[in-house]
Amino acid sequence: MSVISPARNTHTVDYDQLPTAQQNLFDQLMAQADNTASATEYEALMAALIAITGITGVRHNEILKCACPSCYCAQIFDADAPGLRTVEEPQGYNLGRLQCPSCTSDHPAPDAD
Repeated sequence: MSVISPARNTHTVDYDQLPTAQQNLFDQLMAQADNTASATEYEALMAALIAITGITGVRHNEILKCACPSCYCAQIFDADAPGLRTVEEPQGYNLGRLQCPSCTSDHPAPDAD
């Protein structure tokens, strides 16, 4: 008799730990998602990004890479995770610029105007 373990929840992923080909694809898909005018295309791009990163438990089908202005942070995370801080309001693009919970705790950015 075999035992199957439940899938491990992965709520964040370190961008730097992704293979180079995945990093390149991630960057390309994020740029497309940031600039698309189509909600359907945006949702499809986010679904692809979630699949290639392996993040699980994403609440509203949107992930982001940390945009901390104080350090280089490679965390990719659920855009609806608790403890995030807005670095810059989206103006002319789709993706918010947010700090991950670790950066928010360690060195919070000033409130976005």
